[in-house]
Parts: sequence; structure tokens; C-alpha cells
Amino acid sequence: MIHLSNITKQHGSQLLFREANFQITPGSRSGLVGPNGAGKTSIFRIITGEEEVDGGAITCARNTTIGYFSQDVGDMAGCSALEEVMAGSAETTRLAVELKEMEAAMCVPQSDDDMTALLERYGTAQENFEHRDGYNLDTRAQTVLTGLGIGPDRFDHPVESFSGGWKMRIALAKILTLKPDVLLLDEPTNHLDVESIIWLEEWLSNEFNGALLMTSHDRDFMNRVVTRIIEVANKLVTTYSGNYDFYERERDIRRDQLLASHKRQQDMLAKEEEFISRFAARASHAAQVQSRVKKIEKIERIEIPPEERTVRFEFNEPPRSGDDVVLMDKLGKIWKTPDNTDHPVFSGISGVIRRGNKIALVGVNGAGKSTLLKVLAGQTDPTCGSFSLGANVELGYFSQHAMELLEPRKTVFETLQDVLPLANIGIIRNLLGAFLFSGDAIDKRIENLSGGEKSRVVLASLLARPVNFLVMDEPTNHLDIRSREVLLEALLNFSGTVLLVSHDRHFLRMLVDRVFEIDHGEMRIYEGSYDYYLGKTLCGQA
Repeated sequence: MIHLSNITKQHGSQLLFREANFQITPGSRSGLVGPNGAGKTSIFRIITGEEEVDGGAITCARNTTIGYFSQDVGDMAGCSALEEVMAGSAETTRLAVELKEMEAAMCVPQSDDDMTALLERYGTAQENFEHRDGYNLDTRAQTVLTGLGIGPDRFDHPVESFSGGWKMRIALAKILTLKPDVLLLDEPTNHLDVESIIWLEEWLSNEFNGALLMTSHDRDFMNRVVTRIIEVANKLVTTYSGNYDFYERERDIRRDQLLASHKRQQDMLAKEEEFISRFAARASHAAQVQSRVKKIEKIERIEIPPEERTVRFEFNEPPRSGDDVVLMDKLGKIWKTPDNTDHPVFSGISGVIRRGNKIALVGVNGAGKSTLLKVLAGQTDPTCGSFSLGANVELGYFSQHAMELLEPRKTVFETLQDVLPLANIGIIRNLLGAFLFSGDAIDKRIENLSGGEKSRVVLASLLARPVNFLVMDEPTNHLDIRSREVLLEALLNFSGTVLLVSHDRHFLRMLVDRVFEIDHGEMRIYEGSYDYYLGKTLCGQA
């Protein structure tokens, strides 16, 4: 379907990849992985024709429809949510109009030749329309929007009324409704809750029969959807048959084999060079020396790609809190809408958070998870009921808007220095290293950081403080898989208490020992792991 042959791509002086080969075949399910800046986005843009290759060739089968969802959704205005989604299938809509016009023309008397030509055009248009599943376009658009969390009661809402995260869902729905031959998805789960992610998994598995190439920081999502991994790293593009977990295991095996081959080659070269050095001055060995010189000159040296450096950092032991960290008694919250009417969020929430608990707060989008965290963090007052923090509880709060509070002109190092004014340079560097900032990266200004980098700065600042109760709202947003593993390890080793909201199921599965679920304004408590919770709910059957 799409073949990339010996492609080379360079950005300025940076070579992204050289003589890379891979293909996208009908129905294939591929995950695109690699460190930031390695060239994943360039791969997408090369396929869509937005970027040209510096060498090699890309070929695409005729009449192949490509749909590309990126993090840049562009401007949305002047129509409803459903109309915006339908607008993405403009060619299908045009074909529907053309078919109706030709059907009307068939009722008008005309010559046999004209009728034959009309029927041929009609047949071609109808074949194309059916290929695009045009007869189900309206139903599909509504189904996809609903699956992504925008129900029929919001179909007619103007797109301007939706927040940035909801506009991303509309943009994703637009691409999915198109149902292209090749679907390119760049981080499709970034702004989705667990329910929408599960729906998308099922839709891609059961409803979409085209080819898929995607990036995602959600390990579970990758494992469930893709059957092949394409890695862009170290100026190479390498294909692995299997899901993300298989890729990680196979990558480590291949690296071990490469290291072993490199060592054998180095041992052999050392012996040859020792022979040359010992006998170079002896005329009796001149022929042998020259032969070995030519031999090692022809050997293609095995190169070991640089290994991603991961720094381990031992966080200071937080002060010990009382055994009961939070007591909640019939908490309730009502927000005032713009027209001054009451909007109940939750009510009657009671429970105890105990020292050392790692708790996931779950529920459908809009259930009130973020609101409850804000109440406990002192960011907003409850409307009714009460809560109290236990003895010696020092609370640290990570909100979805925490990155907006960073000072843009300060560097990464200066930001951490403000948090730890008495710490020496080495301690701050080690802390930043644990969150993947090293070398010149610590001198970057906040305003020049990506969303993921800003998120890591906030997390480093939070974990550097002597807090013993972490309240975290979507801390994994904007973090790639490696960064999520760094955070996961830090929280596993954290001896304090954690209450968090996250849509990363792998993260929750590895971390939490209790689950609080908000459902229709009430809270249910599950005394067990996230897998235990899934086993007790419909989510576990998905």
C-alpha cells in the first residue's frame, strides 16, 4: 500500500535516519516509537506529503485515502460539533451529492451514448462512495462522537464552546469518521478518559479494517492495538513483529547480542593489531603484516548506539504523618453555572485515606474527580460536609494546570533551585537527572520546553519538597513511556500517601492498592488493586 524505500531525512545538520525501509500493508497495525526528536513526526509528515525526503523514495497505491490526526487541531469555529466531524468527510459528502444529481439525470431522456457515459460515471462514483462507506456516514459520525464522550445532547453545541481537550476529541472523531485506508494517529489517547480509550481500542479492533500507524505513550493501549513496532532511533528505522511489551524484550535481546558481537570483534581486532605492532619491523613477516592490515581495513566496525541514560535518585524520607491522613464526612460540591443555576457534582462522600495508601480516584469524565482533588488540596471549599487532614500531614498537589504556574523566563535549574534554596548544585543536578534533564538541558528556559518537559519539571519540584501526601491530577499527561516509568518508580519508592487520577491503566495497575470510584455523584471504595477493581466492574470486561 505505502512503501518507504531507502529514505534519508535530515533537519539542518541533524540526520534523523539514513536509508530506512519499511512498508504499511493493508490491515496492518503498527506502533511508531522512539525518543523525542528522533523523527517520528517526520515519518508521519513524509507519508502525508507535508515533508519531502532527502534521499530514497516513497510510493503509495492509487486512490489511497490517508487520515492524519496530530496534536495540532487548528481553528474550529462556525459550526456544531457534529458538523465539524462531518466536514472531515467532504469528499464522501460530495460524492453523495453527485450520485443524487446523476440519478436525477437518468430520469431525463437522452441518447444511448450519453446514457452509457452517465452510467459509467455513476458506477465509478458509486464504487468510490461504497469504498468510503458513505451510506453509513451519518450514523458513523454520531457513533464515533458518542464513543469519544460527546453524546447526542452536545452534537449541536458550537465547537467554540468546547475546551481544548474536547476539541481534540472532535478532531479525532473527524479522522475516525473518515475511515481512511491508512490511519495515522499521533498520541490519540492524550485527552481521553479510560472509558473513551477502551471504546477506541474496540473501534480500532472491530470497526476499522484499514492500516494503522500510531504513536502513543499509553503502554496498555499500544499492547492491545498494535501487532508491529517501528522504532526510529540512532539514525535507523527498525521493525519488530509484536506489541510494545514484545518490542521491549526483543530490543534488549538484540542489544545484548550486539554488545557480544562488538566485544568479539574488539578482541579479534586487538589480536590483529598486536600482531601487526609486534612484527611490523621484521622483513620475514612483511607479507603477513600487510595481509592483516588489509584484512582489518576491510572489516565493517560494529557500532554500539548510545544507551539512554537513566539516573536513580534517592528521595529524602518524608516526615511521618498520622495513621489517618484524610477523614471525609458527607462531602458535597455544587458548582454555579454561568446562568447562576446549581450544578451538583457529588454528595455524601465519606471515607478514610490511611498512611501509605496508594489510591486511584476513578470515574467517567465529568464525574467530579478533579473537583474532589481540589477540595482535598484546599483549592476550593466543599458545599456541604467536611474533611480533615491528619496529624503532621504535608500535602503536595499536582494539578492539570500546574505547568501554567511555572515562570517562563527561568531555567530548569533555577526553577528547582527556588524549591531547594539550601541544596547544593550536585543535589539539584541529581534530582533533575532523575527526571531526565542533564547536560545543557538544565539551562533551558521554561518557555522553550515541551509539554512533557514542563510536566517533568513540575513533578521534580513537587517530589523535592518534604511532603508526605501527594494529590495528583493526571500526572502522566504529556509524559512519554520512559518518563512515566521514571515517575512510577519514584512513586513506588515513595513512603508517603498518594491519591491520584490517571487514565494510564498500566501505571495504575503497577501502583495502586485501593480504588475510589465516583459514580453518579456518590463514591464506592474498592479495597484492592486496580486489577481487582476492574474485575468487579464492567471496565474489566472490556
